[in-house]
Amino acid sequence: MTCAQRLKNLSVLLVEDEHNLAHLLSKAIGDTFKQFILAHDGEDGLKKTLDLRPDMVITDITMPNMNGLEMSALIHEEYPEIPIVILSAYSEKKYLLEAIDVGITKYLIKPFDPDELLEIICTLSAKLNKARQITLLPPFQFDAVGKKLFNDNVMVRLSRRENLFIDHLIASPNHFLPTNRIKTVLWDDGGVSDERLRVFINRLRQKTHPDLIDNIAGQGYVLRTQPVQSKG
Repeated sequence: MTCAQRLKNLSVLLVEDEHNLAHLLSKAIGDTFKQFILAHDGEDGLKKTLDLRPDMVITDITMPNMNGLEMSALIHEEYPEIPIVILSAYSEKKYLLEAIDVGITKYLIKPFDPDELLEIICTLSAKLNKARQITLLPPFQFDAVGKKLFNDNVMVRLSRRENLFIDHLIASPNHFLPTNRIKTVLWDDGGVSDERLRVFINRLRQKTHPDLIDNIAGQGYVLRTQPVQSKG
């Protein structure tokens, strides 16, 4: 797979409070990706990362409400697999050291050429691509970049919401999501009823396998990666 093909499968979040630079990068490289999302401060960037779980985050350091390093630390804590590229006018050693401490993948000094940023993203996308196939309950696999579920190498036709649900389960600790978090992730207002969520889960099981998604009574749902052990 070429770099251009890999980038077309990527969802990238740019967190930048300089509107002119954000607009410039969006016009220069935005069409290269499957999705190019903009956020204008650290709080907005964190929320969009938690809600949309992009494949990669590109962020400035100095921003209102929450700076890029604070945001990156919280993202790295929740999703350590998401590469984070820092854009900054600062080149002092203290920022570089702090960036390493919070799990920054790359550090790019302003001003820079958009092609330079694309080259970095291309290199990171190759590493992402190697880890894109995640083995679930056999024979299921999930493409973490394309956000698609496969059953014995055949794509399972799921809705956007169903693929999003599996994607968030995979990224969550122990592949578990509490009920309230699921509602917030899958429905904009989060005001969906428990009954509607159960119907959603049952339909997903019908399309995949009854044991793929398990209910933890009164708590939430877990994604199984191993067959259920028979008793006796």
